[in-house]
Amino acid sequence: MSGRNKAARILVAIGSIVLFASAALHSLAAYPRVSTALGASNLEARLQDPLRAVFLMVGWDWIVIAIVALLAAFTETKLRKILVLICGLAVLVETALTLAFIGVFLGNEMIGSATVLLMVGGLLSDTASKATNAGVEK
Repeated sequence: MSGRNKAARILVAIGSIVLFASAALHSLAAYPRVSTALGASNLEARLQDPLRAVFLMVGWDWIVIAIVALLAAFTETKLRKILVLICGLAVLVETALTLAFIGVFLGNEMIGSATVLLMVGGLLSDTASKATNAGVEK
């Protein structure tokens, strides 16, 4: 394995760890506070449960993106680079939307750093090696 691929895998792994941490903080630490705040608000009851569900779905989304990025980075596949870049792009879109609608806060910084790590890792990674594509073991 080349040094470039090793660096790419390390960056993707760190980006995925940041996404896992973001999902944990979002789902385990922030959800109870948001749920309490929604209960105390004057928001219609029929809108409170969907907002709670969306809040939990965002954390689940980050977990799935991190798993897909890790699987793509650590398997020998032709689509490795594009899968990691798609994962990075997905988190980039979420970061941009949360910045636009909510503003700057710790969560944006965390998923923003995960975006950078995934995108740089994806750009550094090579597609599957020629020896693997030819069916020859290294």
